[in-house]
Amino acid sequence: MQVNEKLAVEHGLKVEEYKLICKLLKRTPNLTELGIFSAMWNEHCSYKSSRLHLKKLPTKGKKVIQGPGENAGVIDIEDGDAIVFKIESHNHPSFIEPYQGAATGVGGIMRDVFTMGARPIANLNSIHFGSTQHKKTKNLLRGVVHGIGGYGNCMGVPTIGGQTCFDRSYNGNILVNAMTLGLVKKNKIFYSKAAGLNKPVIYVGSKTGRDGIHGASMASASFDDKIEEKKPTVQVGDPFTEKLLLEACLELMAGDSIIAIQDMGAAGLTSSSIEMASKGKLGIEINLDKVPCRETKMTPYEIMLSESQERMLIVLENGKENLAKKIFDKWGLDFAVIGKTTNTKNIELFFNSEQVAKIPINILVENSPMYDRKWKKTKLPKKNKIQKKDLKNLKILDILKKMISNPNVCSKKWIWEQYDHTVMGDTIQKPGGNSGVVRVHGTNKAVAAAVDSSAVYCWAHPLTGGKQIVCESWRNLISVGAKPVAITNCLNFGSPEKEENMGEFVECVEGIGEASKYLAFPVVSGNVSFYNQTKEIGIKPTPVIGGVGLIKDYTKMITMNFKSEGNLVLVIGKTEGHLDQSLFARTILDEKNGPPPEINLFNEKNNGETILKLIEDNYIKSAHDVSLGGILMGVSKMCIEGNIGIEIKKPNSLLNEFEYFFSEDQGRYIIEISKSDIKKVTSILEKNAVHYDEIGILVGKSVSFNEKTIVPVDELKSYNNNWLKDYMR
Repeated sequence: MQVNEKLAVEHGLKVEEYKLICKLLKRTPNLTELGIFSAMWNEHCSYKSSRLHLKKLPTKGKKVIQGPGENAGVIDIEDGDAIVFKIESHNHPSFIEPYQGAATGVGGIMRDVFTMGARPIANLNSIHFGSTQHKKTKNLLRGVVHGIGGYGNCMGVPTIGGQTCFDRSYNGNILVNAMTLGLVKKNKIFYSKAAGLNKPVIYVGSKTGRDGIHGASMASASFDDKIEEKKPTVQVGDPFTEKLLLEACLELMAGDSIIAIQDMGAAGLTSSSIEMASKGKLGIEINLDKVPCRETKMTPYEIMLSESQERMLIVLENGKENLAKKIFDKWGLDFAVIGKTTNTKNIELFFNSEQVAKIPINILVENSPMYDRKWKKTKLPKKNKIQKKDLKNLKILDILKKMISNPNVCSKKWIWEQYDHTVMGDTIQKPGGNSGVVRVHGTNKAVAAAVDSSAVYCWAHPLTGGKQIVCESWRNLISVGAKPVAITNCLNFGSPEKEENMGEFVECVEGIGEASKYLAFPVVSGNVSFYNQTKEIGIKPTPVIGGVGLIKDYTKMITMNFKSEGNLVLVIGKTEGHLDQSLFARTILDEKNGPPPEINLFNEKNNGETILKLIEDNYIKSAHDVSLGGILMGVSKMCIEGNIGIEIKKPNSLLNEFEYFFSEDQGRYIIEISKSDIKKVTSILEKNAVHYDEIGILVGKSVSFNEKTIVPVDELKSYNNNWLKDYMR
């Protein structure tokens, strides 16, 4: 086939990029080489529009062993243990084929973790769907949930937490972000940097098929009317094979045979071989005749670009091939020596005794394009003046019922009950709380993890929104008694070629960086997903943060369910009455404009560290951060979880009751303490200059406030628990 500009554009390359390739090669690439360039230079693999800005994120810290640039980030959790973790997107495939798209997203992120020597111990996910009225939403939700559960459950890895949101901006582009945590000994971490000359390059796992070809470039394109035609680019997963691959890899890793290991994810054999060689500043030679294929007459182009799942590439020490082969034979997996490392600094491919590709590695990696795209700054919107007449006929009880059953607030039990969250026997806080928590097997340590996003805040003002998600993650970890350690991010945006979208990205990243740095909560891994749009309609900017924290003694872990009648309830942090962009403003007042709540990083840090001190001193019985819906949503959920009522009294405040109970000011927590501890607790809060309000006492089985409005907890529970169940029926 004649390679020309038209064919390059069909491969997702720009005309000027194709011209640059010809200039760098000093010739026209052949079809296989063009395919390799299209894979390595697309947005998904090269980060060409985002690299410039991602470099500004804080990535180092006392507990950071490995930051961005590897398969996943690694943090030290003491006693010789480390946690490997990362979050990745599988958005486009999941919209086209929800079951396989979500399933292979989970499979891919687990391979990123166990390729570093870690056994996966927990999965989480952040999934975003269109309007609940949209014709596709229900089927997409059902397919994605079944796909996540189907893969994770079969692998025997618990899904311990997640987030599900609905917004019409996702009607044409859903988001499926999957996160995995793995446990490894610090002295047994494996990396993907190839080393040494003439070392055997080994292919292991499943056979290569034609599924997933152009998967990476499809992930770097906008959707159009021909979306159905892209179904062949969605990979097909087999969790049972991945389970075998996991066990075989970990068995081989127990010895000293492996020099480098890399999973074949986006762009398959192309990206895995080139990245390993690039990191080691080596060349790599591959004989494609040796690659195990499950389909006949596969071409070099197809073999290199296939994204068939459950495959790994390994650089072994010389003489270890037979030992390694025995292990993979035992687990019933393919094992083939397909090449070797060289000193040429080229990737050289041979097929049918002919050289079919030869490209300098640095052209593919270091010389890949990096764009400083134009972007527009978002002005902070003006505050809305909510008129008294807008609030005149509103009744707190009606608002509470409507908001507690809102699709974005209601219980997601229908979803997480389809996931196995207790397999492995170490889950000590299941989904539905502030964070999922797993014990480090056989110890008193536990690891907490949470995923968060707030597209509405980021859409209103990206800089503030970026800061807010990091703080939300921080609060969710602190609310279970975990000291926050580090984060991973999945940055989901529209086309970077549009100045507004690029501006949203740049400012969200700036906000994430500012908050991460101040809170000493570094970014150790991540993923960028651009082109989440159909035709010209893009999603709201949706950066997702996966936070990880350490609980040194899991017996001190905190849950959100209220515990005992007679205990007092405090709100930690000042309530300023910020209603703009709140759930109340959007769903009750139908007001979509205005700025998100301000972020005070000093207060976030001070309030959070003070809460941890109160937990350490055994004063806090339950805790929950104040987020979507405000104080009354938080208190109601704690009552529902604990099946205990509360008498709420609005503290002396200049705010009206709607501003006090439904505002979404940041940096706040709801805590339950014993009546006898009130003086000690308030003394610690005052000493640390932390604002608090005493808002109620736990009593009975109803929620009452202002001594007049009363609603049984059971009634609130039915509103909260039934919406999603009824919707999916």
